[in-house]
Amino acid sequence: MASTHGRTLAVVGATGLVGRSIIQGLAARKFPIKRLLPSASQRSQGKTVDFKGEAIEVMTVEEALEQSPDLALFSAGGDVSRQWARAFTDRGCSVVDNSSAWRMDADVPLVVPEVNADCITDRDLLIANPNCSTIQLVMALKPLHDRFLIRRAIVSTYQSVTGTGQAGIDQLQQERNGVDSTQIYPHPINGNCLPHCDVFLENDFTKEEMKLHHETKKILDDAQVEVSATAVRVPVEGGHSESVYLEMERPFSVPDVREALQLMPGLIIQDDPMADLYPMPLRAEGKDEVFVGRIRRDLSHEQGLHMWVVSDNLRKGAATNAIQIAEYLQRTGRFRKS
Repeated sequence: MASTHGRTLAVVGATGLVGRSIIQGLAARKFPIKRLLPSASQRSQGKTVDFKGEAIEVMTVEEALEQSPDLALFSAGGDVSRQWARAFTDRGCSVVDNSSAWRMDADVPLVVPEVNADCITDRDLLIANPNCSTIQLVMALKPLHDRFLIRRAIVSTYQSVTGTGQAGIDQLQQERNGVDSTQIYPHPINGNCLPHCDVFLENDFTKEEMKLHHETKKILDDAQVEVSATAVRVPVEGGHSESVYLEMERPFSVPDVREALQLMPGLIIQDDPMADLYPMPLRAEGKDEVFVGRIRRDLSHEQGLHMWVVSDNLRKGAATNAIQIAEYLQRTGRFRKS
């Protein structure tokens, strides 16, 4: 894809679920692109991706690197990111990485633009995109932490099969159709809930649960915010849901909480339970916002608050957040190359 203005932009992992969502989002949000360089593994050789009605042939990561892009959006897994991200930044290319490879690196900013874009400096060529579950969580936590000082969060996630990629979707759909499926999960997912997202660690939490613990602290820049999570895979395709319990240091009222959430860019309150209005993945799918509802004070702790948080994990939870970081870099002139 060629244009007379804009950036030369590589999408690494262009044929995956998130990669395709990134390319669609770049077009929808009219990001200024002079040339798009979709890249993937050798398995994708000969494939094309559609960008603004044009079929663009997928290239290898090496070929994309040789084009010296201004910006690269990585969504090809941690191994690829660890192997190639620094090769791109060494050429002056800004990299936004969607894997877990760099998130907890002290020298790499972990960014949700509405929350902490100001942590990006002119020196930062490599920027990490947080985990999908973390992104929607901190979008809801940030305005409350600023006003009421969150000290504890207990989170139960209900995570879409899209978080596991196309293989997760395939297993669910094949099971629903009564077809023998390739088992990406250790148990059937259709009609089931698996309290098992990613691998179990020695502390009996999963990596997904520990991502919520560590990433939230880093993004909010407050090591005193304690987060414990239980991550559950559910037979849903539209997005991730989270039941969130908070304990806050400063006194609050529910109207104060609503006011703080309403002022948060990218956050939409859907909270009229008497009218059956609350966030659902069925309604969040394909949207870029984070939706919050079921806002209520806890019955057992005077400083406790409950809420329900939903977002499309392929959009704001991955692709859109990465694009928003790119838009911030463009808007603030932080690209090192013209």
